[in-house]
Amino acid sequence: MLDAARELLAREGPAAVTHQRVARQAGVGRATVYRHWPRPDQLMLDTMAGVELPFFRDPVSPVRPWLWGQLRTFADEIVLPAVAGVALAMMNSSGSSLPAEVRDRFSATADAGLRAAVALAVAEGELTGPADPDDVLALLSGPLIHRACIQGSIVSDELIDRVIDSIGTWHPRG
Repeated sequence: MLDAARELLAREGPAAVTHQRVARQAGVGRATVYRHWPRPDQLMLDTMAGVELPFFRDPVSPVRPWLWGQLRTFADEIVLPAVAGVALAMMNSSGSSLPAEVRDRFSATADAGLRAAVALAVAEGELTGPADPDDVLALLSGPLIHRACIQGSIVSDELIDRVIDSIGTWHPRG
């Protein structure tokens, strides 16, 4: 049933993850879905809990090229249905359609990777004056999500460069 829910999320977005649609997709009765997830938010929580965001993990030095590659991949994949469905669900969560623990798990995963990347860049002398670590994820991902999902445009390499520059002063290595 969760595989069916994740397929619906990826294909059609968070609004498609209903008890009725999950039951139909999974080939089970609606009562079976309700028995496991009495409330819609519980169904969405478990659906989202199994979705992994593959971005901003395991930073390497030099950090800037690694970060650039992560952001390029993110920008290219944010328009794919599976990734866009998750992104839209998280954006909609400000009104409570997504449980806070799911939103927080995704944020913590990305935030931890970016915090590690910034710390590595600072330790290596590659970056000075980085933005507040709490702002880094918003500074890096926000403009890309806006360009791709809201404006429906391709994220340029130049925008990625400007976004990376926004978090501090980068110094060439070598």
